[in-house]
Amino acid sequence: MVRDRISWQQYFMMQALVISQRSTCDRALVGSVLVKDKRMIATGYNGSVTGEPHCDDEGHLMVDGHCVRTIHSEMNALIQCAKNGISTEGCAIYVTHFPCFNCTKALVQAGIVEVNYYYDYRDNPLVMALLSDKHIKVQKINIDRKYLHNLEKSLEI
Repeated sequence: MVRDRISWQQYFMMQALVISQRSTCDRALVGSVLVKDKRMIATGYNGSVTGEPHCDDEGHLMVDGHCVRTIHSEMNALIQCAKNGISTEGCAIYVTHFPCFNCTKALVQAGIVEVNYYYDYRDNPLVMALLSDKHIKVQKINIDRKYLHNLEKSLEI
């Protein structure tokens, strides 16, 4: 009997959801995975600048209704590539939350060709317009509950 395997899209989105658990700002636990040729090349999560206090430790640093203590997960994934000399040209990103305008601009500049997200989050029409103008594919990814159930069952072993 052939077992029904998880799709690549669901696989990478589940990775982003797991990575989001490293976030250090509880206002939004966000994770990202950069993928090229079905390979994860970098990950990121919401967190403070290296060596600086985290929201979880010091509280939120709020400006105009936004916590500015953290770097967004998408930026952290792109920064990991930049630090390690890895090209992001032609990559897809899997991110738990629909990206903000600033992250979207960075993704466009980095050559990202596909944005996949799980949660709708402050869906900014400027973001959709920019992605459309640049012919970047946008998809909301749903994860079949049976795979979450299978994962939960495998953890009981």
